[in-house]
Amino acid sequence: MMSSIQTTITPHNQQPYVHRTYPTQEQLDGIITNAVEAQKKWAQVPLAERIAIGHKFIENFKLMQDEIPLDLTLQMGRPVSQGAGEVRGLVERAEYMLSISESQLEDVQLTDTDKSGFRRFIKRVPLGVVFVIAPWNYPYLTSINSVLPAIIAGNTVLLKPSPQTPVTAERLVDALIKAGLPKDVVQVTHLSVELARYVVRSPRVEFVSFTGSVKGGRVVGRTAAEGEGFKGVALELGGKDPAYVREDADLNYTVAELVDGAFFNSGQSCCAIERIYVHESLYDEFVKRFVEITQTYRLGDPTNPSTNLGPVVSLASAVRIRKQIDDAVAAGAKKLVPEELFPIARP
Repeated sequence: MMSSIQTTITPHNQQPYVHRTYPTQEQLDGIITNAVEAQKKWAQVPLAERIAIGHKFIENFKLMQDEIPLDLTLQMGRPVSQGAGEVRGLVERAEYMLSISESQLEDVQLTDTDKSGFRRFIKRVPLGVVFVIAPWNYPYLTSINSVLPAIIAGNTVLLKPSPQTPVTAERLVDALIKAGLPKDVVQVTHLSVELARYVVRSPRVEFVSFTGSVKGGRVVGRTAAEGEGFKGVALELGGKDPAYVREDADLNYTVAELVDGAFFNSGQSCCAIERIYVHESLYDEFVKRFVEITQTYRLGDPTNPSTNLGPVVSLASAVRIRKQIDDAVAAGAKKLVPEELFPIARP
């Protein structure tokens, strides 16, 4: 029998942080029904009113800015000193999306190609119920990318956060409800893998937005295809991002930027720098400076404001990364940063 409770483990101390209980399948059916019924009413709310609620949401979210960094650190491990950036990022993205909502949702006139006696246009209408599956590495940024456009367009949302960051979704919905969003327009759903598949397959869910791993994206895509009908699926998956340092690069600027691009969020970003190609005329100096800057990083307790490099999200991730390093060394790579500089990073 599978557990009906999920537990979030704080990465740096391996202690339980929060617990959440999964719904039964019958309860989940009720949640979907509530979303379907709420969507019928929400779609009738004028766009201007929906946008106004969006702006009120931003103001409510800003009121949480002092609480979010530590809460986020205790869920997924990012240094507390860096949490404010995600708050600012959400606000910037939300404001931009609201600013273009009217133009993006208005009918598309096809007057340039109309024939005599005909008026053709594309009318944009809500899809219905949207299932958003959000990751843990940037939970606020990735959630708002899907949740806000969906509800402004007149849809309702089932928001499934990662088990690693369940509180983030609850905070988002709290800010939305306080802004005047009607009940059940956005519902947080903490789900097992099987329950999540059940929602993806549901004929009453019209669209699935998934942000996460390539492996997870394949599962979502296949599961959606197995369900009744043809639903839309959006997949934003992990990347393999290189950097190229040209012969005319300013190393005083470039090296520090690439160190940060590789190590920010402990490298746990879809756009993190994973390999660097350096022009041969700059190679030796680039490597020298890269090592020097890396050695100044402060790996430690992420709740300490002086820490700028926190743990990876799980013990399993740490084991996998160590194996990658061992494999690289076995293949001829050289270790240039002494492990003794980071004694807390013990196996």
